[in-house]
Amino acid sequence: MTPIPFVFQNSKSGKKETFLPKDNSNVTIYSCGPTVYNFAHIGNIRSFLFVDVLRRALLLGGYKLNQSMNITDIDDKIINESIKQKVSIEEFTKPWTEAFFKDLESLHVQKLEHYPKATESIEDMVGLVEKLKTNGLVYEKDGNLYFSIQKFSRYGELSKIDVSGMKSGARYDADEYTKDDVRDFVLWKNQKTEQEKCWHTRIGTGRPGWHLECSAMIRKVYGSGVDIHTGGIDLLFPHHENEAAQSMGAYPNEEFVGTWLHCEHLLVDGEKMSKSKGNFYTLRDILEKGYDPNSIRYHLISSHYRSKLNFSLNKLEESKVAMDRIQNTIYRVLEAGQLWDKVPKGVEMGNFTIPELQNLDLDFIYSLADDLNVPKALATVFELVRIVNQYLDTKGNEAEDSFLLESIQLFYKINELFAVFQFKKQIQSLVGISEDWILEQIEKRKTAKQNKDFLSADKIRKELEEKGILLADTKEGITTWKKAQ
Repeated sequence: MTPIPFVFQNSKSGKKETFLPKDNSNVTIYSCGPTVYNFAHIGNIRSFLFVDVLRRALLLGGYKLNQSMNITDIDDKIINESIKQKVSIEEFTKPWTEAFFKDLESLHVQKLEHYPKATESIEDMVGLVEKLKTNGLVYEKDGNLYFSIQKFSRYGELSKIDVSGMKSGARYDADEYTKDDVRDFVLWKNQKTEQEKCWHTRIGTGRPGWHLECSAMIRKVYGSGVDIHTGGIDLLFPHHENEAAQSMGAYPNEEFVGTWLHCEHLLVDGEKMSKSKGNFYTLRDILEKGYDPNSIRYHLISSHYRSKLNFSLNKLEESKVAMDRIQNTIYRVLEAGQLWDKVPKGVEMGNFTIPELQNLDLDFIYSLADDLNVPKALATVFELVRIVNQYLDTKGNEAEDSFLLESIQLFYKINELFAVFQFKKQIQSLVGISEDWILEQIEKRKTAKQNKDFLSADKIRKELEEKGILLADTKEGITTWKKAQ
């Protein structure tokens, strides 16, 4: 399949641009990943799902991907917490890293080709600092190494930040600092206490600054820059600006990033998420309330990535209703054509034989190619639902096999993006299943939820559903069950 042209809103230019990968259909993408010191909150989750939508859309468009997401397993917060708990940073970050991947798995996020860790890339960071030193962009103060913004004329190109009023010699040692405040940033931090994790290197004993990590890991994985770099809008400045400065400062004759994509903020009930406001949620918090991971995924990807998303628990209920409408149509087609045991095969874009379905296929993929316009793509899906239901209402038992087969193939293709719909027949019979066994599974699920192992809890619920058993969780924490109708 010849890849179709995509258009993206490039944060660097502020304009929509035709996407032109350096290597034709082979695309390199780097995405800022988690700092593994706690569970990911839903704002983080939205950003990670945006990366998944980007990946799935480009795959549907005929591209081949070589994609990375870093794991930040060394920074100020991690060091402070590991010292407080009297454990190594490796011991401290291991369970949080595992929790991150479990969260992604529960939301059907595709695995990427690379997950580089900061602690496994120290030599690459040292090499980058040495390159910057050679180019005259580094100075030392109190054992720390800093990037000199005033010596790099291209600083501010990405974020459009004004550096004219910068005070000479003003520096930041912290990994994160106040937005819109321009100062020289730390590349390498001198060890302050014996408890701090450090590395003995050619540039001194210490550890890397946060901004240095991503630049070095991109270089480590790809040997150069990338076609696309993604992250939340909050990372545009200072993190991504500093990344760009380091990489372009070290390798001035290379393009660091072709297209920058930034996902907008997530609001909760119309307000910025905050623990003090009581509207701060991790994915685990929402799953613990009994909400389905598919509804969460659907809700978080259904808005345009460049639009603020107003999250609420009520909207999860609305997402469930919308999903059920699509799912019921899928089941209706599968039943009408007795296609339950037939694995739908992919159909290349434009190769449907039924004109209405071919047009909807084109509308769907070209909506995604227009800067990942998922709301417009969803409108196509609901138009498909309308057409299919109208056809079945009219034809009944006389529905043509070709229409039914191509309809389910198109639904299957759409699900390559959404990854929330089912194509297997639900088993309604309880033959061979005792009530004691059902109650035992409910108890196992309860224990899993208490241990915050929501992936296992959801797996048990789905296994019961496949056997025709539906669970319901009351506000009092009691789980009831009934046979599916």
